[in-house]
Amino acid sequence: MNQLREYRYLIVIIFAIFGILLTGAYFSQTFTEQRTYLDLFMLMGALLFVFSALVAVSIMGFSSFAIYLSVFVSAVIAMYGIEGALLVISMTYLLWGLVFSIEVLLVDNDVESAIDWFKSRYTFETFKREYYAFYPMMYLLYILIELLPSLLHREQLKRFSPQQVLEKMWEVLG
Repeated sequence: MNQLREYRYLIVIIFAIFGILLTGAYFSQTFTEQRTYLDLFMLMGALLFVFSALVAVSIMGFSSFAIYLSVFVSAVIAMYGIEGALLVISMTYLLWGLVFSIEVLLVDNDVESAIDWFKSRYTFETFKREYYAFYPMMYLLYILIELLPSLLHREQLKRFSPQQVLEKMWEVLG
C-alpha cells in the first residue's frame, strides 16, 4: 500500500496528460486540430508503453538489456507503430525463452556443456529470475520436444521436474 502512495502523483499526472489530450481532441474546432491531438495521444501512449517495458525488464534484474530493449522498441514504434513493438517484445521473449528452456532441459538431462553454460553466465539469483520469467516456455518446449514425440513414436517418456532443476542449479551455482 505504501508503494501505491509513492506513485500516486505519477499516476495522477499520467491520467491528467491523457485526459487533457482527449479533451483537446474533443473540443477542437477543425479536423486537423483533432487529428493532431489524437496523434499526440498515441505518441504519449507509445512512450508510456516503452517506459513500462523498461521498468518491467529492469525490475526483473536485466538493467543493461532493459536499456537496449527500450531503445530498440522506441525505434520500432517510430517505424511501425505499437503493433511492431508488441511483435518485437513477444518475439524477444519467445526467442530468449526458447534458448533458456533448451539449456534448462539439457541441465535436467545432466548435459555437462549446459551446466557449464549456466556457470559462465549466471549466479543463482539471476538464474532464478529468468527461471520464473520463462517458466511457461520450459513447459511448452517440454511438450514439443519430449511429450509429443513420445506419444507419436510410443517411446518411454522422460519426466521433467522444474523443482529438481532448481535444486540442481542451487548446487551448481549456489
